[in-house]
Amino acid sequence: MNSFDNVSVVKKANVYFGGKVTSRAVLFPNGEKKTLGIMMPGEYEFGTEDKEIMEIMAGELDVMLPGGENWITVKGGQSFEVAANSKFKLVVKELADYCCSYIK
Repeated sequence: MNSFDNVSVVKKANVYFGGKVTSRAVLFPNGEKKTLGIMMPGEYEFGTEDKEIMEIMAGELDVMLPGGENWITVKGGQSFEVAANSKFKLVVKELADYCCSYIK
């Protein structure tokens, strides 16, 4: 899916790590929420309450999933899932354009 129809976008940006990671929330009529954002190269750790599906539309990063022992490389066109109530680490190698879906 390259676009979302009939949605609301929260104008205020979510800004993390001194502006190196930003996103905007997209709200769907059925209550679904996604964020669209950009991550600059760097190392980050995120926590999540809901299960997340992180789609990387462009760029490249390595992810260490909860309980994982090895870094997984993810490139544009690929995605990964993160369990609810967990933390995961990222090493962004080149600017990453992403879409994150939150699963309740």
